[in-house]
Amino acid sequence: VQLQASGGGLVQPGGSLRLSCTASGFAFDYYAIGWFRQAPGKEREGVAVISASGVRTDYTDSGKGRFTISRDNTKNTAYLQISNLNTDNTAVYYCGTDLESATLPLVAHLYTYWGQGTQVTVSS
Repeated sequence: VQLQASGGGLVQPGGSLRLSCTASGFAFDYYAIGWFRQAPGKEREGVAVISASGVRTDYTDSGKGRFTISRDNTKNTAYLQISNLNTDNTAVYYCGTDLESATLPLVAHLYTYWGQGTQVTVSS
């Protein structure tokens, strides 16, 4: 079971990024995928989650309006589009799943499998 997060980098305020979470070793289209982030000195917080089918999405207040989650089950990949970035969005972004549920809330302790994270740094 592997989740590989990628697509992070250094971006200027107001810029955009698309993060990818590529899965292997399990039936990707059976399970919800969530995106979380963790800034230095802070707890991991949820951003967005998408159901196994991709029909249902959910965002935390910090994610609404700036983040768009999607998935392509033919490519075993979930995406997080981030727009109009600001310095508060600087964090390591992680994708995760529990390998049990087609839908999941954005509660970190429910996720038992995580990717390694991808660093997003917003700076001028």
